[in-house]
Amino acid sequence: MQTFASRLRAATALCAAVLTIASAHAQPYPAKPITIVVPFGAGSGTDQQARSMAQALGAEYKVPVIVDNRAGASGFIAAQYVAKAAPDGYTVLMTTNTTHAANEHLFRRLPYDPVKDFTPVTLLSKGHMLLLVNADSPIKSVADLIAAAKKSPGKLNFGSGSSSSRVASELLKQMAGIDMVNVPYKSNPLAITDLLGGQVDFMFADAPTALPQVRGGKLRALAVSGSKRLEAVPALPTVEEAGVKGYDMSYWTAVYLPPGAPAAITQKLNEMMVKVSAAPAVVAYQATTSGEAATSTPEGLARFQAAESQKWGQVIRAAGIQPE
Repeated sequence: MQTFASRLRAATALCAAVLTIASAHAQPYPAKPITIVVPFGAGSGTDQQARSMAQALGAEYKVPVIVDNRAGASGFIAAQYVAKAAPDGYTVLMTTNTTHAANEHLFRRLPYDPVKDFTPVTLLSKGHMLLLVNADSPIKSVADLIAAAKKSPGKLNFGSGSSSSRVASELLKQMAGIDMVNVPYKSNPLAITDLLGGQVDFMFADAPTALPQVRGGKLRALAVSGSKRLEAVPALPTVEEAGVKGYDMSYWTAVYLPPGAPAAITQKLNEMMVKVSAAPAVVAYQATTSGEAATSTPEGLARFQAAESQKWGQVIRAAGIQPE
């Protein structure tokens, strides 16, 4: 039979355990390391942006912020990982239109639902791509590229390490009336490696990934994918200015949590991301790549994503790309 003293000790221990649990739940978010999962390889534009954001978040909120690159399968690997993670605010997906607007039109089946399997947090930025060839290539302009493709239909190839990269080239094919072959990669940095080595003839790559190679003289930029020139390379024409009328292709980055994330944590993370988007290091990063900051509310991201899905679907169909 338990003595009064033993019952008292048991009750005291139980109360202490309850108080410990309550205290843990009462800790303000964030109270432990945050992992930002990126669906592209190290050195990609999304990776670089994630690292600048991670540094700013860590400095501002005094918690470690880790960038976890899970590249491959057109973003499937990273998206699935986050979709199945605990919705506690400590596993975050920083991604692009690849996983959340384009893939559903590029593939017959997705192993994740871009709407149901995620909690929108905030839009982060918009960016543009550069049309690239090897610095030793005889192709020195968009007109040269189109002429070479028309001279040898189906002989030129292009690398693509994201849906933005692929669709940009497919759209050029469609609008210029040329035939070229896609060579897929896990991420744009890997495709650039083969472009440098001469294994592919050209590619579109996000400005953060492309600019260091262009400035270093290893790659030649022929044009900008968007509707206006970039401040980082003001002399470079847009594809439209280079002769392909109506051409315009850009990309965006955004942040998501797993499904079922509590509203309070979602709102807090939104506030954190919006705040550090104005941090000097992040602003400096955007300036060097001519990226545009474009934050939103969670609801605003959901609306933006829905509109972008429709837009990317139209572009992909117009480019004649059949779902795989």
